[in-house]
Amino acid sequence: MAVFIAPDGEPRCGWAGGAPEFLDYHDNEWGHPVVDDRRLFEKISLEGFQSGLSWRTILAKRENFRKVFVGFDFHLVAEFTETDVERLLQDPGIVRHRGKIEAVINNARRAVDLAAHEGSLAAFFWRSEPGPDEVDPPQTVSASPASVALSKDLKKRGWKFVGPTTVFAFMQAMGLVNDHVAECVIRLRVERERSAFVRPS
Repeated sequence: MAVFIAPDGEPRCGWAGGAPEFLDYHDNEWGHPVVDDRRLFEKISLEGFQSGLSWRTILAKRENFRKVFVGFDFHLVAEFTETDVERLLQDPGIVRHRGKIEAVINNARRAVDLAAHEGSLAAFFWRSEPGPDEVDPPQTVSASPASVALSKDLKKRGWKFVGPTTVFAFMQAMGLVNDHVAECVIRLRVERERSAFVRPS
């Protein structure tokens, strides 16, 4: 697996060298376990927007996404109307794709229901964390049995733009799997965080 030698002289996952803004995201966000419901909703929403695009495009627009989707507070986004959809379609600061915008609003409504039923989004999502013997070698697959199962579950609950590949990228980013390559200096840090992390129930 290719690695990238960062300016500090330490190896990182190869993709972290793809653009300058990737390094901070790679080191301080990607793969670190997340329990905050807003961050979980934000990430699965942005992964849906990324479909067919590059993560660099989404990362560059992330602050704009946060602004127009009110910090990805899904209780507030759930109240968006067709007027909001039309407003968002005119905003050059985000990806102006009607289907993806409508999916975020739809998913916010589903998230409200899910959090009410499960106690939190975190409690629901972390139940899909694969066991140690169910994880493929880092960065060798774009989907997994766990992401396929979670994708099917979400779709049954009415979520949209949550295919297995999108869900796997979400799981990688939110720390449900540690997909940093073995040589990456961040892998051990993430593994320590995962070991100390209290899974929500």
